[in-house]
Order: sequence, then structure tokens, then C-alpha cells
Amino acid sequence: MVSSKREIRNMETDSKIHKKSRRKKLVFWLLIDLTVAAVVFALLIYRPGLYDPADFDSFNHERGQVSPYLTHELSPQFYNNSQRGEPFDLLVTQDGINEIVAGLGWPKFSEGIMLYAPAVLFVPGSAVLMITANVKGVELIITIELEPKIDEQKLLNLHVVKIKVGAVNITPLARMMGKKMYAERLAMLPVDKEALQTKIVGSLLNEEPFDPVFRIENSKMRIEKITIHQEKLTAHFVPTS
Repeated sequence: MVSSKREIRNMETDSKIHKKSRRKKLVFWLLIDLTVAAVVFALLIYRPGLYDPADFDSFNHERGQVSPYLTHELSPQFYNNSQRGEPFDLLVTQDGINEIVAGLGWPKFSEGIMLYAPAVLFVPGSAVLMITANVKGVELIITIELEPKIDEQKLLNLHVVKIKVGAVNITPLARMMGKKMYAERLAMLPVDKEALQTKIVGSLLNEEPFDPVFRIENSKMRIEKITIHQEKLTAHFVPTS
């Protein structure tokens, strides 16, 4: 009888120890999960140090006004040089492209997400677009790195090197979603595949190279080379028939 009572007490003790051990494990894994979630959230809301969006008001432009850099500098340069029928270089500065982008009418809305405060960086070999996405009150900085490439057939591809949300690299997922969105858009809406904007979207979302030829009156100019240095981009144009 005494032995039986001792066995019952031992079993009760073992059960209590087991329950305490299980609770400790649950608390431990809960802390791990919370830590991982906190780290992921911190990485997602990370603000890159290079992100410095231009303030549209700092350019002293009227709302809806087309960028003077585009109308007074880039367009005249391109037009005048294209009329000569000779190869030429068109220089685009980082400050100039940010003036153009800042005046495109922000914020913009897509699928319940508000996009605003864009910034463009020219770094050796790449163009980097950074923009704020407001998702249900949470601000996330999206970074897209582009590397323009012209292949042996003289076709241009705006190759997307990297896409990040905060400090998190989402390039494979973004490419998969981009291809799906591009295919759905082509299937649902009538699209002019020869339009320049369509070709640009196809290159960005679906890695489709296109012929970078621009028509100005009776002239046609082709981009033969794109070179990106720190804070400037140079496009080399040649006349084509």
C-alpha cells in the first residue's frame, strides 16, 4: 500500500515536471517567434541612408507644370542634335531626372497602396529608383535597381537587377509577380505593342528587349550605348534609316 502511494506521488511529480518543461519550451519558442517577427519588421521598415527624395516645391514650379529641365534642356538638345544627322551624346543629370520625376503628379495609388516621394540615383553602371509605399499606414521604402543593357542585336533591355522592401531582397518574388501582372494586362486590355511605353513595361516586367529607336519629324535616332556614372547618365544616339 505504501509502495502504491509512493508510485502515485512519483507519477504526479513527473507529470508536474513534464508540464513545467513543456511550458518553458513553449515560452522559449514564443520568444524566438516574436524576435524573428520583430527583426523582419525592422528590416522591412528600414530606411536606406541614400534615400533623399526631392521636394517638388523646392523647384518653384506650378502644380501640373512640365519640368523645365525636360522642356528647356533635354528636349532642345535632343531635337537640335537629331536634325544634324550625326551621332551625339545626350547627358542626363541626376538632379535633372529627379526634377522630372518629382513633377509627375504624386501621390499615386495602386491596389490600395499609396506611392509617393520618388528619388532617382545614378551610380556607376546602374540607375536606382527609390519610393515610399504607404500600406495601411505603414511606410515602406521600395528600391529598384536597373541596369540598362544593349545586346548584339542592338536591342535595349531595362534589366531589373534587384528589388528590395526596406532591407529585404524580394527580387525573385517581384519578378514572378511582374510577369503575371504583365500577362494578365495583355490578356484583359487592348494594348498597342508598338507603343514605346508598352515596350518599356514589357522590358521591366518581362525582360523583353526592344528596339530603342526614336522618331523626330523625319529623323530616326537609335540609342547605341548607355553609360551611367556617378550622378549622370549618357545616352549615345546614332542616326538610323
